[in-house]
Amino acid sequence: MSDPRQTQSIFTRGAVDLGALSRSNQAAAQRSAQPAAAPSSAYVFDVTEANFQDAALQRSVTTPVVLDFYVDGSQPHQQFSPLLEKLAADGEGAWLLGRVDIEANPRLAQMFRIQGIPFVVAIVGGQPVDAFNQMLPESHLRQWIDAVLKAAGVEVQRGDDPRLLAADDALMDGDLDAAEQAYRAILADTPADPIAESGIAQVALLRRTSGLDPAAVLEAAGVDMASQLLAADIEVLTGQADLAYKRLIDLVRRTPGDERETVRKHLVSLFTVAGPDDPAVAKARRALASALF
Repeated sequence: MSDPRQTQSIFTRGAVDLGALSRSNQAAAQRSAQPAAAPSSAYVFDVTEANFQDAALQRSVTTPVVLDFYVDGSQPHQQFSPLLEKLAADGEGAWLLGRVDIEANPRLAQMFRIQGIPFVVAIVGGQPVDAFNQMLPESHLRQWIDAVLKAAGVEVQRGDDPRLLAADDALMDGDLDAAEQAYRAILADTPADPIAESGIAQVALLRRTSGLDPAAVLEAAGVDMASQLLAADIEVLTGQADLAYKRLIDLVRRTPGDERETVRKHLVSLFTVAGPDDPAVAKARRALASALF
């Protein structure tokens, strides 16, 4: 996801004068004896017209603040706000979540030109940097928060995705159908997710090698393409990926036509098993390029 400060957002409708809002809130606070709302947790707190300056603007100077505008009892609030609170807890203080009751704080809603809910805005360094006004799935919301953190100069450390954990558990339990279904669901929501792609490739590898005797496969490997591909699968499965890559790159060099392309695609699928950051994959990709050209 791109830096939210460099993308079109709802703030293109006009600048939000938080300074004016702050001055108005200070005056209101002096006239009102209403105390600031107490934080509901370490990372989630209530924001009001009276405490907006300190609770949202001042905090955002050091820590990004995400404001969730809601109407108590509404369906978007009941469905979406718990997800935001969960992600705030997962963030462990990297960003803070402020909850704003629109009906109790109409001037805040007016200042942000809120036309419907959900309405979520990120404030960094005392200024709004991005916002959205629609229900987002968890994966997209995590990407949006990551972009906000990057905009604030915060190093993003993504936690474990529970969907990936469930898919990995199915894979480890040998339920390949369930694992594949779970990984494909992730890819449908987050295309090109490298971990999910690796999971799909692992499922395919396990299906190709199911029930085989690794030692027998390697011993029986001849010069034909089919036995070489299967031997490479076994080598990857038994932790000898370097040997598998070399085997198939050598096969690419001596195989012509359509069979050569079949070998190349098989090798790429084995790269996907390891993932794009594996140094052995990077080295093998260079060797493959040399073999092809």
